[in-house]
Amino acid sequence: MGLLERFTSIFKAKAHNIAEKFEDPEELLNYSFEKQQELINKLRQDITQVVTSKKRLEMQRAKLAANIATLEDQARRSLKSNREDLAKLALERKNIITIQINNLDKQIEGIQRDQEKLEDAERRLTTKIDEFKTRKEMIKAEYSAAEAQVKIKENLSGISEEMGDIGMILNRVEEKTDRMKAKAEALDEMMESGVLTDYTQSYEPNDTDIEKELKKVSLDSAVEEELAKMKAETNNP
Repeated sequence: MGLLERFTSIFKAKAHNIAEKFEDPEELLNYSFEKQQELINKLRQDITQVVTSKKRLEMQRAKLAANIATLEDQARRSLKSNREDLAKLALERKNIITIQINNLDKQIEGIQRDQEKLEDAERRLTTKIDEFKTRKEMIKAEYSAAEAQVKIKENLSGISEEMGDIGMILNRVEEKTDRMKAKAEALDEMMESGVLTDYTQSYEPNDTDIEKELKKVSLDSAVEEELAKMKAETNNP
């Protein structure tokens, strides 16, 4: 399993356990993005450490290489001075350092391979995080839209229930109004038939039937008198 696969498998295992703790999908997406950022930051720290180790070995190798040049020069000067023993000693040290340099080269090559693997993992993980960021925003927008639709439909459902109650109230008021109209019409019919007396008409409470007749006679006499007067005036111009 590669480095990136190991990192992502660990992340997935932790994310699966944590996902159950979040009720809000937006919080879960933000948490996942933060953890991915932590993951790539850790990967970059590892790359920095590897590069630092490689540079340290390269500096050590450079020093050893400089010693080889010095030992070769010493060996030549020793031979010129007829000191073969010193020349041999210098060459022996040169060979030892050469072996050390070869070992360092192998270590540096190994570290270089690890560095390249980490850098490749970092590039791929960066791409995945960028893709996740874009997808995260899309999912958040879709979730917000769906949540808004649910709230709207819930509100509409509540309004429908309220309108149903209002409709029932209106029906009851209409029924009561119809009953009152029917009652008023029945009373009108009863008053017209004489079953009921319409006390809303003007009347004189102290009048009796006799008084009414007397008033009628008096009214008739006044009319007759006025009529006779008009006739007399007509006959005697």
